[in-house]
Amino acid sequence: MPRSVNHVASRARRKKILKLTKGNYGARKNVWTVAKNTWEKGQTYAYRDRKNKKRNFRALWIQRINAAARLEGLSYSQLMGLLHKAGIEINRKVLADLAMNNPEAFKAIVDKVKAPVA
Repeated sequence: MPRSVNHVASRARRKKILKLTKGNYGARKNVWTVAKNTWEKGQTYAYRDRKNKKRNFRALWIQRINAAARLEGLSYSQLMGLLHKAGIEINRKVLADLAMNNPEAFKAIVDKVKAPVA
């Protein structure tokens, strides 16, 4: 009896990877082993950079909050300490958005945390 190999499934598996690597340079798009390695490496980069994206955005928010806080006469760390002490729980994403798009609201928050100190 002849050996049975499921060529339909294995071919489909290869075609799926080759379709995903379409647009790559040179052999990376049409040579199976090279394309597979390229795709796998891309998956590791994608996983890593989803984590780095969060890190980068947090750093951006901190820079924006710091810049706005310094206009109000505070540093970033002083502002965050005062917010914590006042019991105001607002995350950095929202605080940075207020600092950029609604400076009056940001100033109101700063004045609220400064009030007990002054």
